[in-house]
Amino acid sequence: MASIDRASNACAPDELLERVLFQNQLLLFDGGFGTMLQARGLASSQPAELLCLSDSAAITAIHRAYVEAGSQVATTNTFRASREQSAESPSIEELFVAAVACARAAGPLLVAADIGPTGELLEPYGELSADEAYERFARQAKAAEVAGADLIAIETMADSDEAVLAVQAAKEHSSLPVFASMSFGEGGRTFMGATAEQAAKTLVEAGADAVGANCSLGPDEMLPIIEQMRAVVEAPLIAQANAGMPIVDGESVTYPVGPNEYAHSVGKLIDAGATIIGGCCGTNPTYIEQLARYL
Repeated sequence: MASIDRASNACAPDELLERVLFQNQLLLFDGGFGTMLQARGLASSQPAELLCLSDSAAITAIHRAYVEAGSQVATTNTFRASREQSAESPSIEELFVAAVACARAAGPLLVAADIGPTGELLEPYGELSADEAYERFARQAKAAEVAGADLIAIETMADSDEAVLAVQAAKEHSSLPVFASMSFGEGGRTFMGATAEQAAKTLVEAGADAVGANCSLGPDEMLPIIEQMRAVVEAPLIAQANAGMPIVDGESVTYPVGPNEYAHSVGKLIDAGATIIGGCCGTNPTYIEQLARYL
């Protein structure tokens, strides 16, 4: 199995990204951010991204915990910034400046500007037009580059059409590498019905530099998704699984896969072709530390 090249920790960001994108070098992302916000009592009715402005030290502390665990990439706390902003909210530009600064202060090798879904359905299934969605993504991409991010990470997309708009907007309004990952259900399809093969080919055709899957599934359930993607695209593959399928008991949510089991299961994802790895819901720095040791 491949291993992380620790000599790359002395690389310039551009050189490291070139190795990841063109030489199949492994890259270790961080784990769940919402999981850490909840664990530290920071999850509230306030949009999480506003904490980059109101409690930047706490956000940097989360990033630093992941970096100290072995993460090479810090993903900005901007996942929900694609949603419609109120008139009283800080501007997208202000949010990304603050979020990138929080991540950069933790000392990662790379900062990934996180762009999530809008939370709305595109026409004709919903009321959000393709043009409006594109403009939201374009504004974030421009803000991310100006703020100093090293790459754009479009993640947890359930609609291939929305993901394509996000990728196109990022490629057309920034010069940063674009990673794009979809979220799949247990049946191996996205919420809107796309298969892993369809999603991977569509995202590569839209211009994504790396494609893959994140969230929803545990690492074992994600394995066939990565295998199917590898069969149809040559782009670097992303695998950031949950710590298993969430178990909900009233207001309590737990995850069944522990750090050691998670690391061994991610090893199978790497053997299947994933080279950009990390964690999603339910994972924390302990998972990333165990994964870094395993690799």
